[in-house]
Amino acid sequence: MTYVVREVNVQDIAAVQEVAKEAWHDTYKGIIPQEVQKNFLEQAYSNEMMERRLEHSHLFVAEVDDRVVGFANLSPVKHQNEAELGAIYLLPEHQGKGVGTALLQRGITILDGVKKIYICVEAANEKGKRFYKAKGFAALEQFEEDFEGYNLQTIRMVLHI
Repeated sequence: MTYVVREVNVQDIAAVQEVAKEAWHDTYKGIIPQEVQKNFLEQAYSNEMMERRLEHSHLFVAEVDDRVVGFANLSPVKHQNEAELGAIYLLPEHQGKGVGTALLQRGITILDGVKKIYICVEAANEKGKRFYKAKGFAALEQFEEDFEGYNLQTIRMVLHI
């Protein structure tokens, strides 16, 4: 399978929103109630929020045959040589094929000088935890957080570059 990783442009917003929706519903089915997912996705991936992400963070898409199949969103933390991996999502049929690794690697390359990348992952998200551990992320802490009125068990992980 051949894929291309590139920076997101405004024309990609609808495709990124669709990938987020499909990946979230697949990943969090049975973990986070559907209504909570819907509310979160409507807010976090609204057109306004996507435009903000484009302005203030690094967004990349992965394309296969000119179709967006995944994306990653990284935000530098000022003055600390650190970054936050806010999202890395792939359509289910493209997981496990190296696309997520390519998105992460692109972010590491773009964030020149970054020494640590942090990610928060839901404790029951086994696919996500396996992916991050395989890439070298290590768990720092686990905590409970209120997520749209639903209690999540969140694991904060770090990758030392």
